[in-house]
Amino acid sequence: MVAVLLPGALQQLAGGARRVDVDVPSDGTVGDVLFRLGAAHPALQRRLLDETGTVRRYVNVYVDGSDIRHASGLATPVADGAVVHILASVAGG
Repeated sequence: MVAVLLPGALQQLAGGARRVDVDVPSDGTVGDVLFRLGAAHPALQRRLLDETGTVRRYVNVYVDGSDIRHASGLATPVADGAVVHILASVAGG
């Protein structure tokens, strides 16, 4: 089981939950987590992934504090008990 933590702006797309537990196989990846999360909450998946199945550029995903963009992206492994934190980028001036 992997815990996915969502920012306030995305919680409404997951039934108001700040934390969603996702069951993934022992050799699971971030992609598995996001696709299973999206299967349960399709509107959330559309906000996280683009039409090609890639994480949108304004979405940051961390596994146990490490940015997946500095690891293997969606192929980043997730162990049982991992915490996947999703954050929206902040821009402006």
